[in-house]
Amino acid sequence: MKSFEISVDSTCDLYAEELKNLGIYMAPLEYTMTSGDNVVVEKDNYECKQDYINFYDKLRSGVIAKTSILNVQSHIDLFTEMAKNGVKNALHISQGYGLSPTVDNANVAIESVKKDFPDINFVAVESGSTTIGEGFIVRAALKMRDEGKTLQETVNKLNEIKHFIQHFILANDLNFLARGGRIPKASAMIGSMLQVKPVIEFGKDGKLKVCRKEIGLKKALKSIVNDFENFTINEEFPFIAIVHTDNEPLANELQTMLFEKYGIKPEIRIMGPIIGAHVGPNSVAYGFISNEQRPYE
Repeated sequence: MKSFEISVDSTCDLYAEELKNLGIYMAPLEYTMTSGDNVVVEKDNYECKQDYINFYDKLRSGVIAKTSILNVQSHIDLFTEMAKNGVKNALHISQGYGLSPTVDNANVAIESVKKDFPDINFVAVESGSTTIGEGFIVRAALKMRDEGKTLQETVNKLNEIKHFIQHFILANDLNFLARGGRIPKASAMIGSMLQVKPVIEFGKDGKLKVCRKEIGLKKALKSIVNDFENFTINEEFPFIAIVHTDNEPLANELQTMLFEKYGIKPEIRIMGPIIGAHVGPNSVAYGFISNEQRPYE
């Protein structure tokens, strides 16, 4: 019998089949797709790989994707469903606070649901991350629960290891970062002409940092591979993965480079639309949980 259930928001980028097999509850974020006067609201609850590919093809065609925070009501709906299913103890994992105050909405929703279900013990934590990093936190929670850790012991450990999740993100198109306010539009225009590829990492505050800019894809790819030299993999949670925004050939090239240099072969995954909308198509990243804290303030 499970000592507690686990729920997440969709930015953890676990696939629908994985969520089902692992018994994880999930609340999907919404986003809007705008093309001229046509505005469509969609949910981040893709069922198959082709759904992801279709999303990135739309971005390539000029459709603009705008994301929004998972609101209080969506959390209330999720937690009410869980409570009605008899869940008494639960851990909810949200997108990192440095990117979005989603966990605040989760906490407000928990208190609201407690009015009708006063005996529930639901705890929300922010992952200090997103996409595959948030997925690592989910996997760590599953591992600890299966090993017999209590809900509070798991929460305490997650709040510790989230500062040790490393990401190395290689963005292909500066215009998507400019649209999200990560870099100035003028810089994006000049950078695109010069084939500048920004390398993005998470800082200690959980916010994305453009830590350096490389000229050309090959140099940028070699740069993020070399970054691994500064870290060692956490043996308790030895998760490592590559994620791409519909650029599997580049993801395979990155996997080969990491294997040839370090003997590691990360799994390859495709990024969901919420973070993919900000990074843009054809980008690639990899991440893992290390023994060293994040280097950037």
